[in-house]
Amino acid sequence: MYEPIRTKSVHSTMARTPDDFPHRTREEELDIQLAGHLAALLAVTDELRAVAPTADLDTAAERLAEQVARLRGGRPPARAAAPTGGREPSAAALHRRAHALAGRALVVAASRADTSAAILAAERMDAHTAALQPRALASH
Repeated sequence: MYEPIRTKSVHSTMARTPDDFPHRTREEELDIQLAGHLAALLAVTDELRAVAPTADLDTAAERLAEQVARLRGGRPPARAAAPTGGREPSAAALHRRAHALAGRALVVAASRADTSAAILAAERMDAHTAALQPRALASH
């Protein structure tokens, strides 16, 4: 009723030995993940700087760029210019998104025991929480 399989599995023939697959350590994977979260936070920070520029956001952007470059072996992150066209997101929406990204970065930084990135992420969470307070939003 069923025809037997006559060929070897693709999975067993693709890799001759376990060393044929590129493997990264857990720490390398966490570095990649942390750099991604911080780069995303940097992008949102740059958007916020375009919508509601402050010295705090400028400093945060510089510090985020430094951390991303450190995690990527010295390669600076790609930075986008202010968004053109389309509807500009509100400052509140950007602060909420930045808060969530900073939280993700904090979790990964803590898992990796990266103190400098964890401190930066926690500071950014606090800053975005403060920015979301009703009186802070009235000034934006």
